Amino acid sequence: MCALLSQQDRIPNKRKIDLDDEFDSTKNYDHVRQKKKSNVLMMQHPLGIKPWGNYYLDQSNNNFKGDCRGSSLGNLAILTDDLILEILGIFDARDLLSLGLTSKVLYCFSTFDDLWKQLIIKKYNGDWYWQGTWKLTFLKRSCKEYYLEPVSNYKKSTIKLSNFYSDTLFQPFLCSSTGMEAYLGVENIDRRSNLELSDFIREYAIPNKPVIITDVVTKWPASKKWNMEYLVEKYGNVLFRAEAIDIKLNNYASYYKNTMDESPLYLFDKEFCKKCDGIDDDFSVPEYFEEDFFSVLGENRPDYRWLIIGPAHSGSTFHKDPNSTSAWNAVITGSKKWIMYPPDILPPGVFTSADEAEVTSPVSIMEWHLNFYKETQKSKPRPLEGICKEGEIIFVPNGWWHMVINLEDSIAITQNFVGTWNLKNVLLFLRDKPHQISGFSNLVWPNSKDIYNDFCVKFKKFYPGILEKLELDNNEDEKREKNKKRSSLWEQLKRRDGQEERKGFTFGILVDNE
Repeated sequence: MCALLSQQDRIPNKRKIDLDDEFDSTKNYDHVRQKKKSNVLMMQHPLGIKPWGNYYLDQSNNNFKGDCRGSSLGNLAILTDDLILEILGIFDARDLLSLGLTSKVLYCFSTFDDLWKQLIIKKYNGDWYWQGTWKLTFLKRSCKEYYLEPVSNYKKSTIKLSNFYSDTLFQPFLCSSTGMEAYLGVENIDRRSNLELSDFIREYAIPNKPVIITDVVTKWPASKKWNMEYLVEKYGNVLFRAEAIDIKLNNYASYYKNTMDESPLYLFDKEFCKKCDGIDDDFSVPEYFEEDFFSVLGENRPDYRWLIIGPAHSGSTFHKDPNSTSAWNAVITGSKKWIMYPPDILPPGVFTSADEAEVTSPVSIMEWHLNFYKETQKSKPRPLEGICKEGEIIFVPNGWWHMVINLEDSIAITQNFVGTWNLKNVLLFLRDKPHQISGFSNLVWPNSKDIYNDFCVKFKKFYPGILEKLELDNNEDEKREKNKKRSSLWEQLKRRDGQEERKGFTFGILVDNE
């Protein structure tokens, strides 16, 4: 495999970082990401790829030579860019490297980093050390002799196209380079300090309303001790769950500090208290959230507590928390931008099936911001927005749609719970939506329909007389009839498609500064 590596794939150790240069695996790109790059007109892809809007602008130039796609791809030019990437997704590393030597355009396709991400996850899981891109990481992991030192007389990319247009290949670069500055102007989530428990219940728990509490996390030992260096020193060799992989924390830290991914890999581990001796001494459940009725299930309770670590631009797209639980999210380091909609308001760009079992939304958080955020400022009601800063904690009421994005490298803890004020909703969810229940052991409950009854039995033992007072609605026929009247996901998509050709990822026009 090493024999197939080209000079184009070798990146220098030290040089000036710029958006029109190759990515350097030894540098931290936080300062690049923080630049205000929301204007597409200023962006230059490292390989010279442009969005399709530029094709019409470039036609006015006297030296315009047309799109090189057709001449470079030959008969493959009949295929869409998305379909080409789908086909390349079945190639192995040697095939991709060989293909990249045939033409400049095919080099651009074969270098598409998500292809290499899938290869390394499939072959090595989390056993790798970050080298700046997924391609370089795979090659270095596969071939120890692969040379990453500076190439003599190396200045800039040896491959740079001037007339290749592709929205598909340009999108990840645009999303990863776009800053969040333009989306931080609105903060309308309540911020409170010295909040009495009785006031929290009256003003937020009962009305099911979000709030950021500013003076709780700062009292935790974690607030004074935790950062990535500390956690790596203490737990660097511990395997943590990051989406679909298990990775040692010291390996994840190399990625966390230097990635420029469009949707960075997000560490989200539910077993961290078991894996990390003494770590649960560094934090405690705030008094506002101490009541947690799922505790009656003991060790068989559903997943409920996670350590969350992610670089800037990582986060989660719009979703509702599992099993109709409420949650709290405490930021130890960094900061997070929250956008929240009440349970009955569907966020723009999000589609669901009638029972909300299926949720469709843009894969990338930045893709959603670029295409749909403006709609939130025009629609009524407008969403609640806020920044949960270092040392602060946010209450996430049950059933609320929420999107979260890390504004900087962040470490946080989150926990879901069932209290007096969301107990009824949780019971209805367990009873009426057993196939959507998550986090419970399949070994304990092979049939998810049994969870509701088992929880009720346990609950009555610890809290007799409470369930009888809840008066759960039993009119299932009426509920089914109401759901039938709701549009299916396919009908929603067809109706929306009729209004606009495609409310997906769109681009402006990029002006060359050459």
